[in-house]
Amino acid sequence: QVQLVESGGGLVQAGGSLRLSCAASGRTGRRYGMGWFRQAPGKEREFVAAISRTGGITDYADSVKGRFTISKDNVKNTVYLQMNSLKPEDTAVYYCAARSGYGRGAYDYWGQGTQVTVSS
Repeated sequence: QVQLVESGGGLVQAGGSLRLSCAASGRTGRRYGMGWFRQAPGKEREFVAAISRTGGITDYADSVKGRFTISKDNVKNTVYLQMNSLKPEDTAVYYCAARSGYGRGAYDYWGQGTQVTVSS
């Protein structure tokens, strides 16, 4: 089992930045691919970004490409999502997730989520 805890959410004005963190505990001796997802009110959860277990491969949704950066620190067992040039449409609950392998789906472990609100 892997436990994931997100932090770093909050309220920010449009154009601002936030950095989300996701700390992993439990069976972290095995390296996992990590992802960030988000869910806005009344919408389905959507993929935001993913990073391979070594950190060498990343993938982004078109809506965040060029503005968000995913990274991971395997020593600290933490994955980050740096979010710049935030827009009101980025408002959502952001979740991190872990899986063996790498990809946009089939994640096994999920955090509880952190709220990001972008005001116009």
